[in-house]
Amino acid sequence: MMKNKLKYFLLLAVVIITYASCKKENDYRYKFSESGFISNFDLRRYYKGSDLSLNADAIGGATSIRGVVVSDFRSGNSVAGLIALQNSRINGTADSLRGISFNIGAAASNYVPGDSLHIKLDGGVLKRIDGVLQITGLTNSAITKVASGRIIKLQAANTSAILANPDRYESTLVAINNAVYDPEPAGDVIYSGDKILNDGFGLATLRTSANATFANTAVQPSGNFTGVVYVTGTGTSKKIEYRMRTAEDFFYVPMPKLSPAIISGFLVDPNGTDGNYEYVQFLATKDIDFAATPFSVYTSNNAGATTFPTLGWNTGALRTYKFNLTSGTVKKGEFFYVGGAGQRINGSASTVIPASKWISSVNYTTVPGANGVGDVTGNLLANSGNVAGIAIFEGINVTPNSIPLDVIFYGGANGSFYTAGPPEYGLRITITDKFATYAGKVPQEYYGKGTNDVSKRFAGFPAAVSFARLGGVYKATKGGWESVRTMISVPLTNTSVLSAIETGGVTSLIDK
Repeated sequence: MMKNKLKYFLLLAVVIITYASCKKENDYRYKFSESGFISNFDLRRYYKGSDLSLNADAIGGATSIRGVVVSDFRSGNSVAGLIALQNSRINGTADSLRGISFNIGAAASNYVPGDSLHIKLDGGVLKRIDGVLQITGLTNSAITKVASGRIIKLQAANTSAILANPDRYESTLVAINNAVYDPEPAGDVIYSGDKILNDGFGLATLRTSANATFANTAVQPSGNFTGVVYVTGTGTSKKIEYRMRTAEDFFYVPMPKLSPAIISGFLVDPNGTDGNYEYVQFLATKDIDFAATPFSVYTSNNAGATTFPTLGWNTGALRTYKFNLTSGTVKKGEFFYVGGAGQRINGSASTVIPASKWISSVNYTTVPGANGVGDVTGNLLANSGNVAGIAIFEGINVTPNSIPLDVIFYGGANGSFYTAGPPEYGLRITITDKFATYAGKVPQEYYGKGTNDVSKRFAGFPAAVSFARLGGVYKATKGGWESVRTMISVPLTNTSVLSAIETGGVTSLIDK
C-alpha cells in the first residue's frame, strides 16, 4: 500500500513539473490569446530573417501591440514615415524594453513622444529595410491613440553595446554619454548632415536632416546625446544611425581634464600573506613632481559592509584607506606604485619592485591611513565578496565633495556604497571609460546612482596570485579614453619580473 502511494506521488510530481515547464515555455503565448497584445520583445523573436506576414496564427494568437511613441516629427529630424514605438513585457524582466518601427507614411507625423498607441497587426509585414526591423503594410486606421504624455523610459548605452545587441536598442530612445566628435570640429560647425560621435567604445553616425529646426545650430565639442537608435547594415558592416529629436536632446558636459595619472592595474591576492604586499599600479600621463603637485590615493573595501560611506572616500575605519603622494618624481609614460611597504611583485618571497617606482608605500597592517582615513588592516584591497574601489585625487585636502581624477570599481555586485537619501551620500565618481556624471541631463555623481550601476564595475576578482592588468588607451594630450579598459588576470610567480605587469596589453597612451 505504501509503495503504491509513493508511486502515485512520484507520478503526480512528474505531471506537475512537466506542466510547470510547459507553462513557462508557453506562458506568453497564452497571454497573447487572452489579451491579444504582444510585446516588442516577443514579436522580435518571431522574426527569423525573412519577411513575416502578421496574423494571429503567425504570432501565437496575438492581434495587437501597444507602446509609447519615442520618435518626434515636430523638429523635422525623424526617419520619414516611421513611428518608433517602445514597450516592455507585462510582468516581464527589467531588461525587456524593446522598440519596433511602424512604416505608415505621412500619417506618422500625427504622433508625438509620450503618445500611448494600440496598433492592430493583422495584415502587416515584419521585415528589415536597410537593416532596420519594421512593420509595413499598415495604415493609420490600424492605430488608436489611447493617451498622451506618458513617461518615456530612457536607456543609456555605449556604442559597443548597441552594435553587439542591436535588437535591444533599435527604435528605442537611448542616451549616449560622454561622446565627442571624431574628428574634432574645426571652427563653426552645425548639426546639419552626418557627424561621427566617439564615446570611447566605438562610433555612431549622428544624422541631422538639412530641414531640421536645429540643423543650423552650432555643435559643442562634447557631451551627452539623447536620440532614437537605428542600426543599418549587417555583420561587420553594421553601423549606428542616431537621430536627436530636438536641440534639447544634447546636454553639454565637458570632458574631464587630463589626469596626470591613471589606474592601470592592482594586486589584491599576493602569494602568502596579503598584509603589506597589496598595491595599485598607475601610469603617468605627464611628468610629475609629487612634492610640487601632491595627490591622494584611496582604496575602498566593502567586505562585510553594512553601513554606508557617509563621508564618501573619507569614511575611513574599515571602509576606506588613504595614501598621500607628496614626494618623488615620475616621467610621462612610466608606471609607479602605491601600496604596502613590502614593495614586491608577488608577496614576501618574490622579486622586489625598485624603490624609485614607489611613490607611497605604507605598512598598512600597523600604520593607519593618511590624515586618519582608514584603520590598520590586513586586507587593503578586497579579493572576494562585495564591490571594492580605487580612486586618485588631485591634492591631499580631499572632502566628501571632491571629484576624483580617475576611479574604478571591481569585484562583487553588492555592498554599502550609495544611499539616495536625503541626505545623499556615497563614493564619488568622475567621467571615465566606465562612468558618466550625467545621464542625459540628470546628475549621477556617485557609484551606484543612475546608470553608474553595478554593471559598470570590473566584474569579479582577479585570480589568486595574479596581477589585475587594466588594458586601454588614454589620450595623453586632452584626457579621456580612446579605448576602454578591460581587466585581465596575469598569473605571477616569485620570480616574475616587471615586464610581467608593465608590458603586453597594459594601459597605454596616445598623443591626442
